[in-house]
Amino acid sequence: MPSPIDLEFSHKYDAAHAQQYLYKHRDGFWRNLSHRRDEQLARRALALADDPGLVLDLPCGAGRFWPLLAEKANRAIIAADNSADMLKVACAAQPADIVKRVRTLQSSAFAIELPNGSVDSIFCMRLLHHIGGSAHRLALLRECQRVTRDSLIVSLWVDGNFKAWKRKRAEQRRRLQNGQEGYQNRFVLPAATVETEFRQAGFHIQERLDFLPFYAMWRVYVLRKNGA
Repeated sequence: MPSPIDLEFSHKYDAAHAQQYLYKHRDGFWRNLSHRRDEQLARRALALADDPGLVLDLPCGAGRFWPLLAEKANRAIIAADNSADMLKVACAAQPADIVKRVRTLQSSAFAIELPNGSVDSIFCMRLLHHIGGSAHRLALLRECQRVTRDSLIVSLWVDGNFKAWKRKRAEQRRRLQNGQEGYQNRFVLPAATVETEFRQAGFHIQERLDFLPFYAMWRVYVLRKNGA
């Protein structure tokens, strides 16, 4: 089924791009280091969420976090992505013993093809920073609130740090040079704005985990569903 919300960046994940994405986060020393830090934050977030037994990895991409999610021996993993090519690449690239434990699902994050309250936690890494519109973010967050029984782990770019300040200056220079707004598919969000949206969608914040406090834009939020 087509997504009820069609974002421009979602169309780029064809077979060639999916294959490229598989190696993206381990291409060179600094990306390897960044990947290790991502894993540290993800493990911490999962522990704070009480090590959920049934996790929806959305979007799962090329399965970058499947080995980490599978570290808990009795954890069931549903891996969903809007791109069928991403799912194929993930299943071909990840270790066979891990792939056997993963149920794949081609599904939009805006219309998750799962019943209400069907998973313990949704693990949503590196998606929300692609969504610039508040209405679209709220639609995604409310869909996650519908499907999770308890928690949502989400990463995004926030302001209030050196890299966000540097990026804003670079964007201002580009606007002055080009005289117009260029296409964007990554957005730095004011922390106050997105935290308000979390509350509007029916979550409360349990923890904020910064990639590198006061320097990096990446932040992981551990959210709990109100009333869970």
